[in-house]
Amino acid sequence: MKKIIMTVLVSVLALGSLQAQSLYKKVFDNAVAVVNDAAANDQQIQVNQFKITALNYISNQVTKRKEEKNAYFYDSQAVNMASFITDFETNIIKARAISTEKRLAVIACYRDASLQNPLFGDQDKETTLVYVNDKQTYTPFSLDTNWEKAYDQASAKIKEILK
Repeated sequence: MKKIIMTVLVSVLALGSLQAQSLYKKVFDNAVAVVNDAAANDQQIQVNQFKITALNYISNQVTKRKEEKNAYFYDSQAVNMASFITDFETNIIKARAISTEKRLAVIACYRDASLQNPLFGDQDKETTLVYVNDKQTYTPFSLDTNWEKAYDQASAKIKEILK
């Protein structure tokens, strides 16, 4: 947990270099607003804390690897992550109305899409899998996720699961 908090703090400093990425910043700012909203429930806070952590993770990895990424990269990752999580939440509700088995299949579909589409190939599994390994989280996803590919994969597979 200390590692996550430290990552978030360091990443906030790195966020200054990402001001040009308007969609990335919008997703980040919206997540921060929910986390800081006294009226938000525990699930909303957890989901948005994940978004903050995932976006900070992306920023940190790009900086750490000294890679050059354009605004499209950041914006695409942020928007696809937000869509991935929104669809996950929507499909959990649909599946819950069908059966426990369907709900578990939806969770596995999205978790697996996250795990099978790494963005950086980060070997620090303690960090990247912290949410996957946390049995109390609403977002059991890897931080090292190519959200565009994961979203496409989950979207294609979920139709079959919810039949």
